[in-house]
Amino acid sequence: MIGMMYLVLTALLALNVSKDVLNAFILVDKSLTKTTENFYHKNDVYYREFDRAAAENPVKAGPWKAKADEVKRKSNELHEYIQGLKLEIVRSSEGEESEAIVDGNIIDDEIKGRENLFISNEILIGSRKDGKANDLRAAIEEYRKYLLTVIGENATDVRETIETSLNTDDPKTKEGTILRWQDEHFEDVPLVAAVTLLSKLQSDVRNAESDALRYLFGQIEAGSFNFNLVEPVVIPNSNHVVRGTEYKANIFMAAFDTTQEPTVYIGEYDSTIADDGTITYNMKGQLGRDYSEVPVSQGKGMYSVTTSSTGWKKWGGIISLKRLDGGVTSKPFKAQYQVAEPSLVVSATKMNVFYLGVPNPVEISVPGVPADRIVASTNNGRISPSGGAYVVNPTKEGTSQISVSVREDGGVRSRGSKNFRVRKVPNPDATLAGFKSGASLSKSQILAELGPKAKMPDWFEFDLEFTVTGFTLATYIQGFYQELQATGGTFTTAQREVLRNLNPGAKLYLNDVMAVGPDGSSRNLGTVFIKVK
Repeated sequence: MIGMMYLVLTALLALNVSKDVLNAFILVDKSLTKTTENFYHKNDVYYREFDRAAAENPVKAGPWKAKADEVKRKSNELHEYIQGLKLEIVRSSEGEESEAIVDGNIIDDEIKGRENLFISNEILIGSRKDGKANDLRAAIEEYRKYLLTVIGENATDVRETIETSLNTDDPKTKEGTILRWQDEHFEDVPLVAAVTLLSKLQSDVRNAESDALRYLFGQIEAGSFNFNLVEPVVIPNSNHVVRGTEYKANIFMAAFDTTQEPTVYIGEYDSTIADDGTITYNMKGQLGRDYSEVPVSQGKGMYSVTTSSTGWKKWGGIISLKRLDGGVTSKPFKAQYQVAEPSLVVSATKMNVFYLGVPNPVEISVPGVPADRIVASTNNGRISPSGGAYVVNPTKEGTSQISVSVREDGGVRSRGSKNFRVRKVPNPDATLAGFKSGASLSKSQILAELGPKAKMPDWFEFDLEFTVTGFTLATYIQGFYQELQATGGTFTTAQREVLRNLNPGAKLYLNDVMAVGPDGSSRNLGTVFIKVK
């Protein structure tokens, strides 16, 4: 609007309108000065934001702040250069001590020679067309070209605005008259009009500066990515740790864009370096033949491969993601993993075989796999967790196969199996007073016992009890052989009477000692021979 007012006033000057028109230029100049001041404060806000962004993230915002600082320096230089031309024109008209100049600023109302047609013409145009307007035009052109170098080619609206506001093209030829940009603006115009036009150029400079700053500030995030999901990620050096060694892991926040899926290729790639140092990565060969694309879900590539051989396996590729400015950022990645034969540990805790009728403790582990992901089963009886281990209860003699699987990736994968022999519990030893057959006992020791007992062999590690269900007592009394049968595990009254009549040197036989074990089977434990002392 102010620019339009200036054009109207210039047209009126050409018609030799009265001094009221000159006074109107003063109003326009004041408005232009105020507009320029507003742009200055607006731009200062941008500069403070650049400072803040660079302080928070120097790597990301630092380069753009450096460009903004250079825009500020060049904008101030051109603004001050134009201000110097204005002051030179006013001083040449009003003198060095003019009240129209206060602290380097021009007070339009104090300009006495506002209608002067010669001073501005002499300074800016010159008698030989060699006036300072030539340098002014060159300075504006240089400033315009610089701004366009910091504005990306794709920012067409910003570039067009800057080119229009700082245009210094010569006007079109009219009626055979060829004019330069300098002549069109400053030739034969009164002093106040020249000052006003210079103020307009200062406003154009601040306006272009503002457009450039707005663009540069937007580039801080334009080269970034839009993320709507942030998750903590823990990546250990290894999921397999040997006791006594350290477990180490990296913990960080990972950001994802669930609305935009990256492209992930797996295979060999190469790179090219542009003149500006930019590195571009490209996959080698043909998609589907030489490299593959992995499925993506929730912003994350889901890579899987079935392993067929052991050893270290290296893999990698390129992941690409679209930026906010429409461009694509591609980054290479490499990784490796080791494939080993399935490792499984299944060990019977007490004995190297399983026994019927008793809970057989078993330890099961898969290196690198937590216990809560292990699944165990057997083809003979049942297996169940117990206190961090397992217990196997087989139901028949023969073999018990323990199969182990691991829960992973939403399914269950076998890790192998191990076979164990299944046997009956061994027969216990028949004893009396804690002694096996062949011991010498006093009559009092014998009578102190309730009857024979069944004791498991020392090598048998299970804590089992057999119950004696019957036996036959046999001995010689006064030369006569006597046998008395008991249907339980204790001496009968008749048997005790025989025991009381035993003499030193007598031989006592407890024959066919029968016992029942925890599996319900009846065992004949044989004979306990005792010599009475």
